[in-house]
Amino acid sequence: MLSGKELILATKPYASEIRSKSWLYTISTLFLLLADVAATLFVPYLVVKIVCSLLLGLLMVRMFIIYHDYQHHAILQKSKLAKIIMSLYGAYVLNPVSIWKRSHDHHHKHNSKLFTSSIGSYLIVTKSKFLSMTKAEQRTYLASRHPLVIVFGYFFIFMIGMCLMSFISNPRKHIDSLLALIAHFALAFVLVWFLGWQAWLFVMFIPFLISSAMGAYLFYAQHNFPDVSFSDNGEWAYEKAALESSSFMDTNAIMHWFTGNIGYHHIHHLNSRIPFYRLPEVMHSIPELQKVKTTSLSPKDIFACLRLKVWDQGTSRMVHI
Repeated sequence: MLSGKELILATKPYASEIRSKSWLYTISTLFLLLADVAATLFVPYLVVKIVCSLLLGLLMVRMFIIYHDYQHHAILQKSKLAKIIMSLYGAYVLNPVSIWKRSHDHHHKHNSKLFTSSIGSYLIVTKSKFLSMTKAEQRTYLASRHPLVIVFGYFFIFMIGMCLMSFISNPRKHIDSLLALIAHFALAFVLVWFLGWQAWLFVMFIPFLISSAMGAYLFYAQHNFPDVSFSDNGEWAYEKAALESSSFMDTNAIMHWFTGNIGYHHIHHLNSRIPFYRLPEVMHSIPELQKVKTTSLSPKDIFACLRLKVWDQGTSRMVHI
């Protein structure tokens, strides 16, 4: 039985890309995105526009996972073309490289630690800390974890949190955040001016709303689920955090495709250099990784995750307030 750092070592053979697959999945996803945009804009039937708009939101999630893997150095490293594609896509989806890399790397290094910065993660406080807060502090904390913040993550998390606040906090370091916002509004203006408000609605607003909400919820549920574990900083261990504080999103093959296998989140946290398309292979090959804490996209599991608010140190569980 493998455990601890032995599990990390067991995943190392899989932490190498198949270059042809990396390019195939990147190019094919981009092609589907562009074809979907074209269909949404130019097919004259409203029903087709709606279906294509919804599909575009899902394809944006898949392409984001490819971007995410590139930033983890899991795929397409030392490729100038890939660097250009990924930098442009990160800005397009309001996750510019400077803030995404900084915040997400911090998240991986500090996943499930109590009493540490919430950079790159949803803020979590203990029940005792919450009860000691002022009413205004409690409202602010609960608002940051409110389901509507996730549903409208397009505005609250990505437009305001990732772009606007990062630029305000450090304009020199995060100038790409400002540029991403400017480009985003410029694109919206161009669509409305030349093609009408429906073009903006179906090509930007609906897809961004869907992809942002889905991305925000996936990230939330993978670290805020009923069986999650958190540790004091002194008791924290990287491999323990990966296996006990990251869930496996048990869903169907279609959703695994659209979400780029990010549901295999415990394996991703164990070794972030494993390309997204190899994560199922790792789980199949290492039995210890099959004994995992799970959640799903069923209404029951979504409700169970969203009602969790604080960490109760007495029961060692996330609880609602």
